[in-house]
Amino acid sequence: MLTSEFYGRQVRCDMEMVSQKNFDGNCNYLNMKIYVETYGCALNKADTEVILGILAKRGIRVVDSVDDATIIIVNTCGVKAPTEFKILKRLKELRKLSKPIIVAGCLPKINLEKIKETLPDYAAILGPDSYESLPEIILQIMSGRKGIINLNGKPLSRLTLPSVRTHPVIGIVPISQGCLGNCSYCAVKFARGRLISYSPEDIVKKVKQLLLEGCKEIWLTAQDTAVYGIDIGYSLPQLLEDLVELPYEYRIRVGMMNPAYLKQIVDELIEVFKSPKIYKFLHIPVQSGSNRILKKMNRKYTIEEFKELVKLLRTSLPKLTLSTDVIVGFPGETEEDFQETIKLLEEVQPDITNVSRFAVRPRTEAEKMSGKLPGWKIKERSRKVSKIVRKISLQRNLEWIGYVGEALVSEIGIKGGFVARNFAYKPIIINSNETTLGSFVKVKIVDANITHLVGKIV
Repeated sequence: MLTSEFYGRQVRCDMEMVSQKNFDGNCNYLNMKIYVETYGCALNKADTEVILGILAKRGIRVVDSVDDATIIIVNTCGVKAPTEFKILKRLKELRKLSKPIIVAGCLPKINLEKIKETLPDYAAILGPDSYESLPEIILQIMSGRKGIINLNGKPLSRLTLPSVRTHPVIGIVPISQGCLGNCSYCAVKFARGRLISYSPEDIVKKVKQLLLEGCKEIWLTAQDTAVYGIDIGYSLPQLLEDLVELPYEYRIRVGMMNPAYLKQIVDELIEVFKSPKIYKFLHIPVQSGSNRILKKMNRKYTIEEFKELVKLLRTSLPKLTLSTDVIVGFPGETEEDFQETIKLLEEVQPDITNVSRFAVRPRTEAEKMSGKLPGWKIKERSRKVSKIVRKISLQRNLEWIGYVGEALVSEIGIKGGFVARNFAYKPIIINSNETTLGSFVKVKIVDANITHLVGKIV
């Protein structure tokens, strides 16, 4: 049985049955117990499922408690400074256990020296394309080796590698790695590189496999889903057309897309998004309401283009859930620039806005920029904009009260009951035990708050 804290940092999975099924007879792995902890985006969660699959194929047992582990694997994220600080703090805590620690994921390729400084006695450090070497590295660690570094593996074909799902209803499918952007604040490009799109045949095959296993919700994930296929003569709308033709009752959530590339495919995307199998949800980070700051960020679109995109999408896809991101306190951001961000948010009214305080990432262009704001000023602006976006989110959610429609029950509620998602991917808390994960239910929205709706089965 699989259990997971799907949105938390820990990925817990009892793979005893999987391990026995895939055990290849190598007795060297019999006494190993691996604990895996994950940080970051959906793509990182998908990478953890690959790590679990590679371990299971060798008969290596994964445990859900760090106290029971022989070796600890931490799959890291390096996109934001606060996440890096959190991971480094956790590594210090884990070091006290005196167990071998493998640091994997994006952070090693973004800030290797900081990891070495924090964890000088590391067992191994792996980049996101080095997971196939894990079983051999584990054997070396068990024989007494440490200080192993493997950052330069060739790009993995993640869809053809073994994997173990960490959620009974939701399947995560990477459609590409890398991106085509060169944002001045972003360090993830050092970890994930340039765009490599996976073949549509492999993606469709993976999705079909997950649906046959019982998945009802598929997350298509990438650094930028809008650029999918540009390098192989294909496109995201074409891929979605392939997927909605599969004869299964399920829902697709499409991951983040950069406005600069979304504008190139928006007409075709709108047409395929009309399928009931695709959630009417789009994550389109705007990052700033100031064209001057967008230019410094090297984002390759204007605020006018962003607003036109939103207008077109909302006109064509009524009740669309729009999620966006903003960075406050970018180097050189004036009070006028900041007010333009607030003005944009109040005009566009995103359902969800992720607010980040600017913090320098190593080796980026922004690291060398002048005009950096003091920390207190960035915090002050963050508090101001956060208050505004919470108000907007609440207003948007209150508009759903009275709605009656179908929703997919996809998660167990933190405080009991279930979480369902309607056609617009709105989270609906159902305080009832009259349903099961993976079922489609008819719900009526009776209340709403900033983060979710409250519904009852009708």
